[in-house]
Amino acid sequence: MIRKAVIPVAGLGTRLLPLTKALPKEMLPIGDKPVIEHTIRELVDSGIDEITIVTSARKELVQRHFAPDGDLERELRASGKDDLADAVAELSSLAHITYLYQRGPYGNGTPVLNAARVIGDEPFMVLWADDVFVAEVPRARQLKAAYAATRAPVLALMPMAVEDAARYGVPIVEEDLGGGRLRISGLVEKPRPEEAPSQYAAIGGYVVTPGVVAELEAATRRWHERPEGEIYLTDALHRHAAANPVYGQVIDGTWWDTGSPLNYLRAQFAAALADPVYGPELRKLARES
Repeated sequence: MIRKAVIPVAGLGTRLLPLTKALPKEMLPIGDKPVIEHTIRELVDSGIDEITIVTSARKELVQRHFAPDGDLERELRASGKDDLADAVAELSSLAHITYLYQRGPYGNGTPVLNAARVIGDEPFMVLWADDVFVAEVPRARQLKAAYAATRAPVLALMPMAVEDAARYGVPIVEEDLGGGRLRISGLVEKPRPEEAPSQYAAIGGYVVTPGVVAELEAATRRWHERPEGEIYLTDALHRHAAANPVYGQVIDGTWWDTGSPLNYLRAQFAAALADPVYGPELRKLARES
């Protein structure tokens, strides 16, 4: 079963500059938690607490957020703020987190391959840390269930407007198996709307198997042949799907992409409106504006 997960955070966050020049995009707040904490809590709530974060020297704040801080805890308790001290202490015990520094060609396949060499010969989950899902059943648990039923790679999918196809990897759907589960035969990366093979987008959640890792290894050996010199996870999944079963799971829930300024503001606004304390006041403010 799926016991481990990988979260790549080594990207530069260029779409959110200058905000992310010093502050990692994964540390931007959604409600009272940074984005990456939402991701880790989603994994833990889904029964996955062995997590590898593939990082870079620019992302020290991510490690600091989850590191023990005895001095802060003691100061809070001495001030009678035990609830805050408990919250700080919990962060360092949420999960078993290992950090790796990214090495290799650019592209989102490289951090996955870095982590796979440590994880070994078993399937694992990959989640990006700029997505927030609000769902009765966590996205990660939905992906775990799909893998348990198929024993094959699984992609998280969401319905999309066809005119948005050029923003996503779009799966080629071979069969609808019911319950939101689709058998797919490949992926088309950022197609033109008129060439989109389906009305679904792959949106940053994957169960990766050793066969997909082997495709990443092969891509690394020939990465210099690509014009941009980058290694992509979607390419490896596409190649694997040519001769092996691959599935998509349409996620039941609401997806907030925080990777661009407008989408980040939408995610923050939605989280604030959903807050039982702040939501009513913000709605009142919106009506008065």
